[in-house]
Amino acid sequence: MPRPRPSAIWLREEPVRKPRLSRERITRAAVELLDVEGVEGLSMRRLAARLDAGTMSLYQYVGSREDVLDLATDEAVAEIAIDDVEGLPWRAAVSQQMGRGRQVMLRHPWLPTLISTRPLLGPHALARSELVYALLRGAGLDGARLTAAVGALTYYVQGYAAMENTWRGLRHEPAAEADLRRRAQEHLDRAAERHPTLARHADLGNDDFDASFQLGLDVLLDGIEAQLGPRA
Repeated sequence: MPRPRPSAIWLREEPVRKPRLSRERITRAAVELLDVEGVEGLSMRRLAARLDAGTMSLYQYVGSREDVLDLATDEAVAEIAIDDVEGLPWRAAVSQQMGRGRQVMLRHPWLPTLISTRPLLGPHALARSELVYALLRGAGLDGARLTAAVGALTYYVQGYAAMENTWRGLRHEPAAEADLRRRAQEHLDRAAERHPTLARHADLGNDDFDASFQLGLDVLLDGIEAQLGPRA
């Protein structure tokens, strides 16, 4: 007996097919998971669940969790724009790049930790390192002073962003933060006889992270600029 013909294809819903995994999809999902759960919350099992895939299927594209962290780090670093520095003076260009780096680290609070715990050899990280090195080399630095300048700038941005992320994660209420700053300043004021410089200059009431970051960066750039003498 002939089998009945199925209804016309036009009358049937197309079956939902899972898109194949790729290293790019895994990387994007890892960044999203890190943004929500942080470094400690990223496991291959959780990542696979986010991709609606089997855990073992991930290993066809990456060798380990560390591979995933390397890929996610480079993917996040790619958000630091580098395409509009041509024609800027070296100092303005470096300042712009450091500010952009901080903003990316604020969007991805896990990034400062990962940047400081692994070699940055991905294509996006290398492109951004090349830019900063080239800007400072063009300004006149070379050798150990060039490496030291890049390191000082990098560690400043990473450290500032890590501190800012931690502080903002703990202090959600502006009023409560303002009260804490006020009480801390009052404590210093009462200790002025023992710590007169702190009491007068620490400025614990300052909550302008943007201005403080830029001021600290300017101090670093002043120091770098002072190196651009006859030895450069």
